[in-house]
Amino acid sequence: MIFTKESIDKIFNYSSISNIEKINRMLEIDANQYTNLGSDSTKTEKKIVKKNSKYIYKVISRINPEIGRQFLAHQDK
Repeated sequence: MIFTKESIDKIFNYSSISNIEKINRMLEIDANQYTNLGSDSTKTEKKIVKKNSKYIYKVISRINPEIGRQFLAHQDK
């Protein structure tokens, strides 16, 4: 799945899957973004991926505040 805010919001609003599964799906999207970055990626592309990650982590914090907070804290390091 490719990152869009709509896709993340859609996962967040699923009622047929558990919160853990929601978080796992969001983290899979996040991991795919970073995996697709390469040594030839521009600073702008890297900035966009980081911004997207921050959005994902904020949505995760709406599901589980502790996990989301930890992701956001580690991203800023």
